[in-house]
Amino acid sequence: MVDSSMPQAEIITPAMKDLLGVESAPVTFDVEKGHVRRFAEAVGDLNPLYIDEGEASKTRYGSIIAAPTFFRSMLVEPPDIDIAKETGMENKLDGGSEWEFFESVRPGDRISATARFSDFTAREGRMGTMLYVSVDNTYRNQLGATVATQRMTRIIY
Repeated sequence: MVDSSMPQAEIITPAMKDLLGVESAPVTFDVEKGHVRRFAEAVGDLNPLYIDEGEASKTRYGSIIAAPTFFRSMLVEPPDIDIAKETGMENKLDGGSEWEFFESVRPGDRISATARFSDFTAREGRMGTMLYVSVDNTYRNQLGATVATQRMTRIIY
């Protein structure tokens, strides 16, 4: 547990500040038709665009596409740092995500994902000092086009 008398500015260590804006090495994912379908079925989204090749071929997309939430199956982490060790705070909460989608993802695409810390903010809460960690993920296809971005917030206390 963090000493509540510790000034908030000291929670955000120099090592953490040094990682702001540093992009991780890319992690590459091959998008496969079976994976797109199984993902849609697993989350209960039975939209024919995601699971029915025949129906999807009649749409403007011309074939099945991945559901926007498919990106959740592409795990990527920001540059390595042990925030619990840095701060003494070990509890975590999901603070939500904001997404932007630019292009559809299709079977046969190769998606490269990177992550970077974009912000560290300390705030006082009911349980003491809480650290809000913003991580920006970028997903690019094999042509280098950005197909989606995500800003994820983790709350550490």
